[in-house]
Amino acid sequence: MYSDKHRQILLNVARQSIDHGLKKGRPSPVNVGDFDAELAEHRATFVTLKLNGELRGCIGMLEAVRPLVADVSDNAFAAAFKDGRFSPMTIGEFQKLSLSISILSPAEPVLFSSEQDLLTKIRPGVDGLILRDGYHRGTFLPSVWEQVGASKEFLFHLKIKAGLPGNYWSDSIKIERYTTESF
Repeated sequence: MYSDKHRQILLNVARQSIDHGLKKGRPSPVNVGDFDAELAEHRATFVTLKLNGELRGCIGMLEAVRPLVADVSDNAFAAAFKDGRFSPMTIGEFQKLSLSISILSPAEPVLFSSEQDLLTKIRPGVDGLILRDGYHRGTFLPSVWEQVGASKEFLFHLKIKAGLPGNYWSDSIKIERYTTESF
């Protein structure tokens, strides 16, 4: 768990990166040495942007490949300017923007023998899932449970996000789970 102080620092870094992106067209540079050790640990994050309560961008990493504070800065910029579902953010949107950060735990495999068995192992409201099958891959953060009430519906929509039919099933599907600390 991160302290309120660290959470506020990360939220400020995200906002500064978007502001820098509006002015310079790139993420705000981050000197990791300027931050507490907890914020320099390698962690995977997602940054979610909302405008008037509606999704405006969401970009992140599933694996920890860089320091937390740098991951937040880069993902905030990418969510604002590189999410292919939306046009690049404008100054007017930035002024009305709400943002949240999700820090991911390391993913762990879920072992199951069938789709029905998998559905009994998914923890609604807790698990974020990564689905892989061949070249298909998709993830849903635990926050998606707020819009999707049941495990079956969650999995159905995750398959679609991964580019598969919602009713698709194969013994080659692999599922990993993770949790998040979100603020």
